[in-house]
Amino acid sequence: MTKGSAASRNKAKGPPDGVRGGKNKLVAQNKKARHDYTIEDVFEAGMVLTGTEVKSLRQGRCSLTDAYGSVQDGEVYLLGAHIPEYTEGTWNNHAPRRARKLLLHKKEISELQVRTRESGLALVPLSLYFKDGRAKVEIALGRGRRSHDKRQVLAERDAQKEMRNALGRAIKQGRR
Repeated sequence: MTKGSAASRNKAKGPPDGVRGGKNKLVAQNKKARHDYTIEDVFEAGMVLTGTEVKSLRQGRCSLTDAYGSVQDGEVYLLGAHIPEYTEGTWNNHAPRRARKLLLHKKEISELQVRTRESGLALVPLSLYFKDGRAKVEIALGRGRRSHDKRQVLAERDAQKEMRNALGRAIKQGRR
């Protein structure tokens, strides 16, 4: 490719998404949630944070392992998420496990309230990330799995992986 070709000019500038400095930066993921819950619906919500919380998140420090969502008085809160104190913070640092308000549309809040109350679904945070400089949390409606359901899902996943591998091997052997 020459220096001034059209292909080199149309190439995206900057790092890809998910990489530090890119458009989206992943801070924390709750991998256990996809194992413990059957995810039915996913919502993206903004978060109301203090300055030291944002600085701590930008350092990549957060844990969603014990976190859950709750709808109270027409507002959605993220409870149990651990954002450690900012190391450079002063006396006005934040509490690490405080309730954090989530920003959603009124329709989404009423849907979450009805579905969590009636059908026994739980609000589970899946990931926390920055999108265009703003902290977002991906929160899902999930139905809890029992231990035999988890084993069944793992067995199905292993079977699918084995089939993909066998198919790949068969295709490679057919080429030779």
